[in-house]
Amino acid sequence: MKVSRVGLAGKFTAITGLVLVCTIALFAFISIEALTGIFHREAQGDAETLSEIILHTAHTQMLQGHLENVYRIMDDVSTHEKITRIRLFNKDGTVRYSTHRNEIGKLLNSAVNEAECRQCHCTALGETFPPMTASTRVVRDCRGEESLSVTTPISNQPVCSAASCHVHTPETPTLGFLEIEASLRGVGLQTSAYRKNILAFAMALLLILVACLVWLTQQLVVQPVNSLLLHITDVASMQFDGRVELKSKDEMGELSNAFNLLTVRLRKVQQEYSQLTETLERRIEERTSEIARMHAQLLHAEKLASLGELVAGIAHEINNPLSGILMFATLLANNRLLPADVRSDAQTIVFEARRCAGIVKRLLEFSKKSIPNKELVSPAEIMNNSLAMVEHQAALVNIEIVRNYQEGLPEILVDPNQVEQVFVNMFVNSCQAMPQGGRLTISMQSDCRDNLLRATIADTGHGISPQNLPKIFDPFFTTKDQPVNGLSGTGLGLSVSYGIIENHGGRITVESELDRGTTFTVDLPLLCSEPRFGSNQLPTTHAVG
Repeated sequence: MKVSRVGLAGKFTAITGLVLVCTIALFAFISIEALTGIFHREAQGDAETLSEIILHTAHTQMLQGHLENVYRIMDDVSTHEKITRIRLFNKDGTVRYSTHRNEIGKLLNSAVNEAECRQCHCTALGETFPPMTASTRVVRDCRGEESLSVTTPISNQPVCSAASCHVHTPETPTLGFLEIEASLRGVGLQTSAYRKNILAFAMALLLILVACLVWLTQQLVVQPVNSLLLHITDVASMQFDGRVELKSKDEMGELSNAFNLLTVRLRKVQQEYSQLTETLERRIEERTSEIARMHAQLLHAEKLASLGELVAGIAHEINNPLSGILMFATLLANNRLLPADVRSDAQTIVFEARRCAGIVKRLLEFSKKSIPNKELVSPAEIMNNSLAMVEHQAALVNIEIVRNYQEGLPEILVDPNQVEQVFVNMFVNSCQAMPQGGRLTISMQSDCRDNLLRATIADTGHGISPQNLPKIFDPFFTTKDQPVNGLSGTGLGLSVSYGIIENHGGRITVESELDRGTTFTVDLPLLCSEPRFGSNQLPTTHAVG
């Protein structure tokens, strides 16, 4: 179930809008209250001014005994639309005159008149009539209309106590009260209009501010944050090629630059980690291959050692009776007294006995490791001496010999006889692989980086099958089915060659492809280097095709 997400702009706008609403509402309330107070004070000032005018006029008229003129003035003033009532009280609280005639003669705080007062004011009598002091208050009638009541005391002045119209003792401080009620309907209308204007202004201001906040939040916060979020998602997916394109110079710009720098560093760390992983994997593979090769070397060395002991014992046991057979067969073959057919059979015995003697000799050579008699010789001289032994045989079967020698080859420290034996054995094998003719290419070059001399012998013969290629250096393994020069293969030539090169600190490798030919590579250390290949190094073979 996917939960809806409230956006950052929505949260920011909602909170800011709420704060603005509260602030504008508070501002409108305070403004309206202040304006209402101002309107009330203006109305109160007008009413107090009007009271002073009436009292001044009434004072003059009363001193002249023209009381009716005072009442007439009060009636004329009450005709104004803002004046709702004018009353005149004596000092005892009795209404001497009122613009509402039904109130004349009534006494303040009289329970008898309370019902009559409620008909106009809907309030208690004590709240209807003002207290006998100077006061200002707001009263409300049954229709809900408000009026401002201003009560002004009529002070006893010296001229009043000495007047002929009526006599007031000087000890009486207040002669009566004048109450003027002014309607607050206009004030209410002005306040309501102002309230509506304030509310309209507040709503317009709120909408403008909210729109500006939404736009600014979208441009300055939401879009940069979304860009950073997408970039972080790519980084979490191990994609370090992206960048946050924010050109602002504020905190968001600094944050985007920090993320870009972090991405660059993460990409660099990933590359270093990948390189380290590849290096470790390569080293592990190399070490695994080296361990496997060393294990194979040990097995091969053990096999050769056991086989060498066995071969040495067998060769010695066979050699003695074979010598006797060869001696007596020779005597029989040379005896002229015997028939020709007997001497021919004896000659066959001599031939086969010599062949067996040759096999025994090679077995003895294989079973013992002779110490090479090393000397400084030219590699080209060794190779040419070896080729001289097989050139006649190669020419007979139409084999072309190609020499590719690097100029200035350094001398090597080897036993020339043993190394020549290795090369002759390889040349013979190559010639036997090309009975219908072909090309034998011999190349030699020095590798200064690895400090070794590399000789390659490549033929265009029938090649070696992939299943036989790993076995060609094993003793007694041969692929020769037909005898050559009266001798068939014994499977010891390459094994003996391998042992000779191994004793010189070198290595033999072979690559072959059926019907395309075989290439042997012989690496021998140069004079300035230590042997790069230890004893019992298993040769490397590669089958192609």
